[in-house]
Formats: sequence, C-alpha cells, structure tokens
Amino acid sequence: MGIAAPQLARSGDRVPIDVFIVSPNPRIRQALQEKLGLPRWNVTEARSGTGALELLYKGGADDSVLLLDPMLPDLEPNEFQGIVKDRFPNTQVLILNSHTGQLLLGSTSPTPVSTRLVDAVNRGGAIQTGTLPAAGGEVARHRAEGRNNLRGMIGDSEPMQRVYSLTRMVAARETTVLITGESGTGKDLVAQEIHLVSPRRKQPFVVVNCSAIPESLLEAELFGYTKGSFTGALQSRIGDMPLSLQSKILRFLEQGEVQRLGANDNFKVDVRVVAATNADLKKLIAEQRFREDLYYRLAVFPIHMPPLRERMEDLEELAVAFVARFHPGVALGREALRVLTQHTWPGNVRELRNVIERATILVGTEREIKAEHIFL
Repeated sequence: MGIAAPQLARSGDRVPIDVFIVSPNPRIRQALQEKLGLPRWNVTEARSGTGALELLYKGGADDSVLLLDPMLPDLEPNEFQGIVKDRFPNTQVLILNSHTGQLLLGSTSPTPVSTRLVDAVNRGGAIQTGTLPAAGGEVARHRAEGRNNLRGMIGDSEPMQRVYSLTRMVAARETTVLITGESGTGKDLVAQEIHLVSPRRKQPFVVVNCSAIPESLLEAELFGYTKGSFTGALQSRIGDMPLSLQSKILRFLEQGEVQRLGANDNFKVDVRVVAATNADLKKLIAEQRFREDLYYRLAVFPIHMPPLRERMEDLEELAVAFVARFHPGVALGREALRVLTQHTWPGNVRELRNVIERATILVGTEREIKAEHIFL
C-alpha cells in the first residue's frame, strides 16, 4: 500500500522533518501530535485527503513524510496515494492502522526516517482510537459476550469465527501463512492482525503488491537495493508473481537468504512472510503457472477468507458499521437492508462498503437510508 520514496536527505540532520498526519479520527491526530513534535518532527494535520493535498500544495517540503489513515472520508486511499506519487514524488507515504493508530511500514526499502517514525509512533502500543465502538457499540457488546472478533473485522458467523481462531493461533509463531480468498474479503486485515499481535509487532510491516510492480522491477524491489538485512514481517500478493521469480522466493523461504540483482553474494534476512492471493493456486499449478513446491512452502498454515455471500448473517452488522463510519447519526432503513440482502455481492465487503458510502451521500439531510438510496 505504501509509496516508496528516495531516502530523505535530511534524515541525519537536525532540521525538523515535515510530517503530515492525515486522519478523520481526532483521537489519532491528537495522539500522534503528542508522540511527535519538535525538534525532530514538524507536524501538520489534516482531516481528509483533499485537506492534505491543500497543505502539500501550499508548501509541503520536498522531503516530507505523510502518515495516512486509509479510512479517508473523501478519497479512496489508492487514489490519494496515486495523486501524491504523481505530484509530490519526494513525499513518503506510510500507512496507519485505522483502528490502533499504529504505523505499518509500506515500503520494501525502509529509510532511517521512516524507521524512526515507526519507533516513535508505535511506542506505547495501540492508541485508543474509538473507531470500533462507533459502529453502534457492537465491539463492546461482542467482548462482553465473549466473542472473538479481531480488531477491524466485523462478523459473528461461523466462517469468520474460524478465521479469528486460526489467526490468533498462528500469530505468535514464526510460521509462514497463506491467506486466500476473493477480492474484497479482507485478506489485508488478517495479515495486519497477524503482525500486530506477533512478537514482531514493533518491527516494520512491509506490503508488496506483486501485480502492481512491473516484472522487470519486481526482483529489484524485493531483493535489489536494501542494504544489509532488516527484521520485520512481509506481506506479499503472491499469486501474481512471475515464474522467473518463484524459484528465488522458494530459495529465500527455505534458506532465509537472498541475492541482489546482478550480484553473486547472498545475505541473510530475518523476516516472516504472510502471503495473500485471490488466485486459485492449485489451478495455476495444474496450468504450470505456479510452482507446486513453492505452494507447499507457502501454505504451511492456510487461512481462507469467506466471500460475503457465504456469511450473509454478517451483512446487517457490516452495513450498520459502514453507515456509522461515513454518516454518524443516520439509520439504515429496513427496506434498504432488504435490498442489500437480496444482492449476491461479487465484490464482497469492499463492494458493500462502496455501496453504503454512496448511500450516505445520496441520503442528503434525511435521517434514514432508504431503498432508493441503494444502487447496486
């Protein structure tokens, strides 16, 4: 998710680094303001993506860092990051967990500045952000009833309870995890939770989207220019990796060492791999598009995320939570809910989120979302 930027020129100087905190949650902004500050950090905050862009246009330093809460009220996080990358290429974007306020290092090349920011932001553990109880008090009720929901995840259905159980079982171990499931089911949330409750939680969480990086650059991105080794967790969308790289990934998983592009020396790395894919890897194996030995090395501990159509009993709770996030105080009407329950949701929870966000805009000044506000 994060955007890699050149190493900040001022990382070793005493000049304050400009840090932009972008979050609609005032608790996150306040807590980070308290953790960061002069003389090392010059902190500015914004409540929305457009607000952050205005600040950058007005004079954001070339070598600045932006801490992004993905739950933006106005822009999709990928859209926002694309704008920042195009117009402010020297601004490094690091991703915050919306529910804990902790920093997820989204670059495969951690800089000295980003590493210090991770240490400063994550020191003291999770922030009491108040985001989970905002969904109608559901999380507090669940805990009171002894339910096992993970942070940031909603649903009491049997398939989701199995996901929660497996995630907690494996989080404390060093085992490689393979998370499978259709697009929009929440695989990234499971990967983040595994990291945040693991012994590596104070180390970087690095996300690599193999489908978003050209094949000619992917090997360099994974192995090519990181100096030395680092300790952390690596999440990779493994199903999109070309065959030419799969043998090197297998070697890395088996021996814990990598070889830089164009170099002969190997060096040790200390990471834990959590792989995620929406592809049918067994089908790709049959089509000779994915190595069988790599599959078995990755699938030491598989976790499958169920599609929304297989846990429709969670739909109302999810919809109400999204309404509370996008338009607090507005109710979800029964007719609107009936329309939602009749849909098959090929885009899963992500599609539901988008439908609800659109409905909270269309409702205008009314206090209840009706069927006429739901567009599928």
